[in-house]
Amino acid sequence: MVKKKTQSRVPKKDDVTETEGNASTDSTIAIEDGSILDYITDRPVPETDKERVRQRIARALFHEYGVSVDDMLPDFKLRIDGRLKKLDLVIFEPGAPKDAEHVRRVVVCEKEPTNSRKSAYKMRSPEEAEKEFSLLKAAMVEAPHCKYGLWTNGLDFFFFEKEVTRFDVKFKSLGDWPQADETIGTRDVGSLAKMRRAEPEMLRTAFRRCHNFIHGNEGMSKDAAFWQFLYLIFCKMYDERQSSDHRRFWAGPTEQFEEVGRREIKKRITALFEDVKKKYKAIFTGKEEISLSDRALSFMVSELAKYDFGRSDVDAKGAAYQEIVGTNLRGDRGQYFTPRGAIKLMVKMLDPKPDERVLDPACGTGGFLVATVAHILAKYKADMPSEGEETADSLVAGNYVREFVEANLFSADFDPALVRATTMNLMMAAGSKGNVFHMDSLTFPAGHLDGLKEATEKIPLGSIDVLMTNPPFGSDIPITDPAILGKYEIARKPQKHEGGIPPEGYQSAVAPEVLFIQRGIEWLRPGGRMGIVLPDGILGNPGDEYIRRWILRNCWVLASIDLPVETFIVEANVNILTSLLFLKKKTREEIQAGDLGRKVDYPVFMAVAEKVGFDRRGVPLYERTPDGEEILKEYTDTERIRIGGKLVVRTLHRKKKILDDDLPKIAEAYREFRQKHPEPGA
Repeated sequence: MVKKKTQSRVPKKDDVTETEGNASTDSTIAIEDGSILDYITDRPVPETDKERVRQRIARALFHEYGVSVDDMLPDFKLRIDGRLKKLDLVIFEPGAPKDAEHVRRVVVCEKEPTNSRKSAYKMRSPEEAEKEFSLLKAAMVEAPHCKYGLWTNGLDFFFFEKEVTRFDVKFKSLGDWPQADETIGTRDVGSLAKMRRAEPEMLRTAFRRCHNFIHGNEGMSKDAAFWQFLYLIFCKMYDERQSSDHRRFWAGPTEQFEEVGRREIKKRITALFEDVKKKYKAIFTGKEEISLSDRALSFMVSELAKYDFGRSDVDAKGAAYQEIVGTNLRGDRGQYFTPRGAIKLMVKMLDPKPDERVLDPACGTGGFLVATVAHILAKYKADMPSEGEETADSLVAGNYVREFVEANLFSADFDPALVRATTMNLMMAAGSKGNVFHMDSLTFPAGHLDGLKEATEKIPLGSIDVLMTNPPFGSDIPITDPAILGKYEIARKPQKHEGGIPPEGYQSAVAPEVLFIQRGIEWLRPGGRMGIVLPDGILGNPGDEYIRRWILRNCWVLASIDLPVETFIVEANVNILTSLLFLKKKTREEIQAGDLGRKVDYPVFMAVAEKVGFDRRGVPLYERTPDGEEILKEYTDTERIRIGGKLVVRTLHRKKKILDDDLPKIAEAYREFRQKHPEPGA
């Protein structure tokens, strides 16, 4: 029996402090509510909708373009038409005085369009938005050596290059800005070296821009737009694995604005997609087509081609992908896609190792799988010294992760659309389609779906080390087939009292999450670990006591974490109270010993998460002082970039707010708990 339950609400801020990246806890300061730290100056400024856009651009200029913050200034005043006008962000010649003579680039920002996150936003062409550019173009004219300009509202991005002729000043539209060394990142002038690692927020924006262009400008349904977007993502990932001289997923700086250029892009991508379909016959039927207009296709290729997905952060890609997936593949059979915070907590607590076989039998869009990839990659990078060359390090790490995914990462779902979505998510995260099986996990190893045969060979029952899942659940989608229920001991009619004689036969209907508990344990080898998302009722309702008895007989209970309702409301739009239950499969001998009355006392880790970093409306919540001011922590941003053929390492010391999120603290508390109390059982 379980003797001791080590339960706690999350440790207070004074006990455990979560930091991100290279954050340090040495210096803690506060900032007034309604303020945000300027990334360039590291000073507080009012947090407005427009300011959030400007901060996103400032971070991207440092991380993606390699521009030093020492060469940037916010709110620079320039005399235009006899009056001083304030420019949102100006970039100067490196190391030069910050005056009009040395301005090289100008950025004008506006706030993000209202409701752009709730509905498709119609992306505009430069011609359609021309009236917005008056200040930008006037500033570029007045600054004699300014060559590039950008106007953005956080979703529309319009890049310009100034061309001065003998009689006139013209502005040429570009698909993107050049890097800090002002080499345009295109195939024509060494684009392969200029693909860049994506800054997380900018990658999410790029994905939204692409999806909005199809849905808002092409008139496609959200579902059709989603699959067109995924086809291009798959093309992009496939193309990155080709040799340099065979890559086709690229766009010249002005191609998307010229009819001839658009046709050339379509020609390249159409041929590329045909090769993709031939390579991945298990995913594509061969009848799929990229049906986008030349304008939409060229826009999306130009948007995605600038990023090197292989070098971009796995979490960043997963978050960007999930934002698009979550609005298009909502399940109608109790499939509530798991919020990223809960996913990360489960992965950290289960701590899968590179040599362990990991399975999600109800994978949805692959959130647990991608988080596992990120976890394995982080462990690898922590243990391996850097070679000093970012590209070389990324290639080695990428091969390591790919080998893990192909050998030890498995998943399944009965929805073919979700199987494809997970496969593409893995392809983007790890450069491998992995092992995603189209089958019904509750009927396994029986069934008729096309992934069953391969799954039977690769993941027989009793072969998995770590299983994590968020199964479909709900009493409104019960399993009623006697042929399925008859295979589950947990589906038998429950005895009324412990030690009593159980009635004969099986229940007429059982919620799917109950069966998934047993199926998950059956999939584990003895000693294997499982994490599962469950509705709170299973762990507390008197009528579900028989389920808890079955669990205690067959498993060691490692941990139970209560999640607040906000967890699923914001990210999955579901008002439901859930818990994360962590189990370890007992050996046959351990079960028999328990049946004979030889009980073992052991402590169980329990925690209640009260905050997950946002409220019910999705508004971020930050840690605060007793006086109510938001707390800032120091951290270090490091970026390795190549300028003029020379590798430059830039280090930036900044401060940022800390999300008031209990989940990372629970993971750390569990790690400390396990150092004192090793897992029970063999």
